[in-house]
Amino acid sequence: MRKLMRNRGFTLLEVLIAVLIFTLGLLGVAGLMVLSVRTNHSAYLRTQASFIAQGMADRMRSNIGWANDYNGTYDASTAGSGTCLGGVCPPSALVTRDTQIFSQQLVDMLPSGSTATIECNGTYGEAHKARGSGSEPFDGICSMVIAWNEADLSRGATPSTPGTQTFAWMFQP
Repeated sequence: MRKLMRNRGFTLLEVLIAVLIFTLGLLGVAGLMVLSVRTNHSAYLRTQASFIAQGMADRMRSNIGWANDYNGTYDASTAGSGTCLGGVCPPSALVTRDTQIFSQQLVDMLPSGSTATIECNGTYGEAHKARGSGSEPFDGICSMVIAWNEADLSRGATPSTPGTQTFAWMFQP
């Protein structure tokens, strides 16, 4: 009588194929994790730019009579501590203090080489500067553009070639 031999367990070839499939799945998950981290960082920088812009718009609203004096381009060269002599800032000196703080926030919260441009095109009576109130209505619109360099999220891009990201906002102080 002849005995039939049955194979029990897996062959080496089956095990190797299973390990290969598992490894390819893990590589796909690792690629998704890298993309997720890059996307999270991009969202973080955009949120920081939004916070910086909102803070500057609030400072401009509190010094509304000098809104046009905030026009300019800001970067690391315009950064400063934003202090006033004796701790008191008259409204005219407040513009310098605010722009120094704004520039310092650009340096601290966004990648190096970040720039911002503010352009206001409104009018108001000149009496506010004479009396120092700065409370007359501002009838114009201001635009703020914040730009920074960041690695591109496209698949073919290398991390060493950053692209320029921009946050643009129009508001009335």
